[in-house]
Amino acid sequence: MNNLLETIVCSAQIGREARLERMIAARVEFKLREDGCVKSWYAKSADDENLFIIQSLFVDRESWKEISERVMDILDSKDGGIETCLLGPPLIGIFSIDQKKIVG
Repeated sequence: MNNLLETIVCSAQIGREARLERMIAARVEFKLREDGCVKSWYAKSADDENLFIIQSLFVDRESWKEISERVMDILDSKDGGIETCLLGPPLIGIFSIDQKKIVG
């Protein structure tokens, strides 16, 4: 069986780094509480305090879709969404990973 890995790389507008980080952290915590999310985490770049990577591992594509919709409906409707803090469009990748290849 395959899991789904969502990877997002984004840059904050100058002066909006702390707000973006709080919003990202809230979304990671939200996903972790949802059934269908195996793990979620984020990190700041070692070289650029405006650059973030967010990754979330989901049971399957349906879980990813449902949780993403819940994030939009619940969090984005309250805080306007992370797009309000971004310098430009994020780079987003969705990857299928065989569960047997996941270490940990």
